[in-house]
Amino acid sequence: MRLHTHIVCCLLAVTFFNISTTLAAEEQSLSCESLTASGNSEYPPFLWRETSTSTELRGVNRLIIDELSRRINIPIELIHVGPWSRAQGEVKNGRVDLMAGAFFTNERADYMDYFTPVMLHTNSVVWQRKDKQFPFSKKEDLVGKWGVTVINNSFGQEFDQYAQHNLNILTVASLLQALRMLAADRVDYVLYEKNPAYAYATMLRLSDAIVPVLPYISSEGLYLTMSKKSPCNINSVKYKIAVALQEMKQEGFTEQAVLDGVQEWEARSRKGVALK
Repeated sequence: MRLHTHIVCCLLAVTFFNISTTLAAEEQSLSCESLTASGNSEYPPFLWRETSTSTELRGVNRLIIDELSRRINIPIELIHVGPWSRAQGEVKNGRVDLMAGAFFTNERADYMDYFTPVMLHTNSVVWQRKDKQFPFSKKEDLVGKWGVTVINNSFGQEFDQYAQHNLNILTVASLLQALRMLAADRVDYVLYEKNPAYAYATMLRLSDAIVPVLPYISSEGLYLTMSKKSPCNINSVKYKIAVALQEMKQEGFTEQAVLDGVQEWEARSRKGVALK
């Protein structure tokens, strides 16, 4: 009888532990009542700000984030927190939960979890002055030249590693600064994604002075990521996000968001809003 009682007590203890663990997990899931997100705010038509003082981010990625929020039933606030380097730092330390668009690198994977499928694909190119173009067909053609890009920008693991050991690339805080340096003949080229750089070159009235050249230096997937230090980095939330992204891709929502986001940016550009 004493042995039987002991066994029953052990079974009850195990059962209670399992129930407690389940409840604890559910309570942890319920504690994620909202999410914050940020990204590269100089990235039209994917992300951009209406004015230089606005903290609201608009564009293709905003449309995707808003739909994701609706599908997982968790509010997501997408905001500008500073330059691209600052946004990465805020996600790294967990003060911002999500990054609305980032290329994959091993360094970033140390502090962010990547969701699949990718949100979008984007192409990065070499931008040159039209009146001082040099032959370019491969990354080795950049050796001996001086380039510039935005701080903490990535062009894929392979190109980044090559550039680190072989190329002279300055980094600046903003895309506007980089494009103006090229236009002023202070550098030989700018490295940046084609669509965002073209959008800003047009706004700065530099599209006749600087041009993108082929081939692309990289064609990378743009991922949604979550900070490993985010309090919402729990399996139940990440599962909801992954499922929603997959459904959005299958239903064609992402492709439509690209079309709608491009139209929104073009409409904004036609207003002639000056960049400062």
